[in-house]
Amino acid sequence: MARKSSRRTTKSKAKRSFRPGRWLFRWSLRLVSVVFLLAVAVTLLWSIVNPPTTFYMMQESRRLGGVDHEWVPMEEIAPVMARAAVAAEDANFCNHWGLDVVAIRRAIDEGSRRGASTISQQVVKNVFLWHGRSWVRKVMEAGMTPLMEALWSKRRILEVYLNVAEFDEGVFGVEAAARHYFGVGPEDLSGTQAARLAAILPNPKDRSASNPSTFVRKRAAGILDGAATIRADGRARCFQS
Repeated sequence: MARKSSRRTTKSKAKRSFRPGRWLFRWSLRLVSVVFLLAVAVTLLWSIVNPPTTFYMMQESRRLGGVDHEWVPMEEIAPVMARAAVAAEDANFCNHWGLDVVAIRRAIDEGSRRGASTISQQVVKNVFLWHGRSWVRKVMEAGMTPLMEALWSKRRILEVYLNVAEFDEGVFGVEAAARHYFGVGPEDLSGTQAARLAAILPNPKDRSASNPSTFVRKRAAGILDGAATIRADGRARCFQS
């Protein structure tokens, strides 16, 4: 009996022996679970609470000594501004789940870095992550974008986008941009003004909405036509009642 007991003890100890591979797998799984739950919690929080700032805004505020930014709800933004932003940056905004596969393929085929990033991806980058071209950020962005799409409405995504987008050096959000360029509130933007604001994205520091170059004028005209088109064909239904 003593020998059998000894053998059982030896086997039990062998089973409980340290296995680096299994230990690493378990802790990696726990870490991934914690990160996922944290991402879900933060995403849910910002679905009902307006982000007071972003990492990029904080960086620019430190660099410039302050930024111009004031949150404004979607109800106080001229509807044409929302349509112009979508027409300019993501015409299929209502038809994808965060990643526009068609646009990505087109950008790859054309060898272009522009045109594949959706409004949803830009919101994830601005609100949850940081600016830069690192693969780490890109992977995190690709993972968080579908999560945000699942937890937020399209209207909420666009509302946040319009409130955190940069429109000039130190000028963030459509409220500050409307007053900065045209001296009006975002609810009073005309179609042309809205199109010009959308036309200076995504390079607002090199373009002006109030003193537009020939390029900005032409781009704004195209955006205004695009805004009318997505209204007529139903591609604005997901964010406008």
